[in-house]
Amino acid sequence: MPIQTLTELFLVAAGHDKAALLMHKVDGKYVSISTRQFVADVHRLTKALGGLGVERGDRVALMAENGPSWPLIDFASLCAGAALVPIYPTLLPEQAAYVANDSGAKVLFVQGAQRLESLLALRSEMPLVKRFVVIGAPGMKDAPTLESVLATGDGATADEFESQARMARPDDLATLIYTSGTTGNPKGVMLTHGNIASNIEAGIRNLEIKGEYTALSFLPLAHSFERTVDYIYFYKGCTIAYAESVMTVAQNLSEVRPQVFVSVPRVYEKVLAKVQENVAKGSGLKQKIFAWANGVGRRALPWRLKRESPPGFLGLKLKLADKLVFAKIRERLGGRFEFAVSGGAPLGRDVAEFFWGAGVPIYEGYGLTETSPVLTVGARRAVKLGTVGRAVDGVTLRIAADGEILAKGPNIMKGYYNNPTATAEVIDSEGWFHTGDIGNIDSEGFLAITDRKKEILVNAYGKNIAPAPIENSLKASRWIAQAVVIGDQRQFLSALIVPDFEALRAWGSKNGASGDDASLIADPRVHAMIKTDVEGVNKSLARYEQVRTFELLPKEFTLETGELTPTQKVKRRVVTQKYAEAIDKMYRDNDAG
Repeated sequence: MPIQTLTELFLVAAGHDKAALLMHKVDGKYVSISTRQFVADVHRLTKALGGLGVERGDRVALMAENGPSWPLIDFASLCAGAALVPIYPTLLPEQAAYVANDSGAKVLFVQGAQRLESLLALRSEMPLVKRFVVIGAPGMKDAPTLESVLATGDGATADEFESQARMARPDDLATLIYTSGTTGNPKGVMLTHGNIASNIEAGIRNLEIKGEYTALSFLPLAHSFERTVDYIYFYKGCTIAYAESVMTVAQNLSEVRPQVFVSVPRVYEKVLAKVQENVAKGSGLKQKIFAWANGVGRRALPWRLKRESPPGFLGLKLKLADKLVFAKIRERLGGRFEFAVSGGAPLGRDVAEFFWGAGVPIYEGYGLTETSPVLTVGARRAVKLGTVGRAVDGVTLRIAADGEILAKGPNIMKGYYNNPTATAEVIDSEGWFHTGDIGNIDSEGFLAITDRKKEILVNAYGKNIAPAPIENSLKASRWIAQAVVIGDQRQFLSALIVPDFEALRAWGSKNGASGDDASLIADPRVHAMIKTDVEGVNKSLARYEQVRTFELLPKEFTLETGELTPTQKVKRRVVTQKYAEAIDKMYRDNDAG
């Protein structure tokens, strides 16, 4: 029988009895947590939450990095009848306090002494938070440790726990997830047990995730994408290994050797850039072999997409390309890799073609926090590059007259917490959720995303221009890491470009261009190389879509400096405000001519 609540999912997961349900780093080495230990801790914490005053219908907030404590607190809160409120660990204390207060959280779990001290200093702004609990740091008078709270749940009985867990109903609130709030305060997305459970069931039917798999988890669990996929791992009985951070993923891949993981396009772009850079450092023969293998892989795409081997001479050449080139790429993913999933933003066509050609399947999906989150995803033998797959079971899509993607299904949110006006703006009177994305559905039901509705540029001549496809084409250059196309109400398009500094440094060491990154981008040769690639992109674009001029930026966009969301999407408004002076200079120096 399909699950209808997340507490039912936990009871299924508890029956898998794995020696290594979870893995995490302790003193530099991965250690395992068994199903029995994890389940016992969830039993204890569920009881302990009652001792902290948590009642059915309450909210529990959690501000922590990915790790075993995350699902422990999540499942315990759900089984206690509460809704979890995840808070991104990268948020500023004032932002975190806003989420905790607005959600009405009664208990706030916080990882790290510094975060705890910052939030305790703001406790007057969170009057509804009655208890603080610290993870991975010494406790204090106003904040006991997670371990000491767990100890208060000793003696919890399995029967009592299961009875409490089974009280959850599909319409009960399971979580409040706050959107990034690039304009105004963030909104709390209300997702029920039934919303998320329906998405898990639909996802399982599309993604062939097997119980014997090990999965590497590194996207923030505070985001609905990683969290829902992790629920699938628990449901199927996979081992979940937590990466130490996004920065250590390459090392953790070799240590954990996962069969599956999910990520955002930026990570795949970085992997491809690293491969290209390693090839560029090699001999001329190595570069020729790589180019040959890449060409073979692309010719073999019709078979690769079906997970089949091409016949005849092409099949023989592909086997040789696998042996000489592609097997080494798969080995960097741990050597047991089966497939990955990409979401959160569009995956560039060139990036997708390279990985599929190399025998590294990446299934692209699409959705939003408000849709629990998956609306569409590619599936085995149902992949079409340039699209984000077909609608998952139970979801209906249609395209509005203005091109906006509308959705209906059991995964659509209950609404925005305490914000009926905002809810009415996205869910119409017929129950259609307005995604804010522009796209089209082909005759086979595959959805292609063009851009965000609010990010469509309208130039000075009234032409509508979708910047994302242009930006993805620019990022296909080995010299370009990030790009933001500018041109709203302007006579022509320009671009802010962040070079791939690792590639440039390697080039610089070979070509006598030493110095810091600022010196590199001031080098006329660097500007010329990037200009050549920009002009190459322009050849495939209509005249009004072409990038006439660009500015090279000396620093990468990051989450810490505010230009990226936690899922590595560029905050266009933040970037245009931050670099307003550079943008104005581009247009002053390059008139319409």
